[in-house]
Amino acid sequence: MSLIVRQAHIGDLDDLAPLFDDYRQFYGQTSDPVGARRFLFERFEHCESVVFIARTDDGAAVGFTQLYPAFSSTRMSRTYVLNDLFVTPQGRGRGAGRALLEAAAAFGRAMGAVELSLMTARTNLVAQGLYRSAGWVLDETYLTFELTL
Repeated sequence: MSLIVRQAHIGDLDDLAPLFDDYRQFYGQTSDPVGARRFLFERFEHCESVVFIARTDDGAAVGFTQLYPAFSSTRMSRTYVLNDLFVTPQGRGRGAGRALLEAAAAFGRAMGAVELSLMTARTNLVAQGLYRSAGWVLDETYLTFELTL
């Protein structure tokens, strides 16, 4: 199976929404196909994120990643948060995750970003292995705090 990874556009919404819904379920959320489609539509409509989609050579969508723009005040530079990365069971072990990471990194470089960052569950050891093998480094300096609103 060969893969094609490219930046997604609103025309990919019908293929992205089920992937996004599966991704959310992977992280313990209740399935909401309508909400998933609406959420992604709003990101496209307002140019609030950049999405890459992985397809097999026959056109089947097998994964996506979503980047949100951010900035580093200390470095006075653009960064991106790789907020979502998901590959279907059919696409796993075939390089889709790595290809999506590479596309995200190439995009960040092209945009002049100084860094991509991501968070994953401590229990998601498969993803952690992929990130490390793709050159990502675990931040052991800073702690992440959250405030639920």
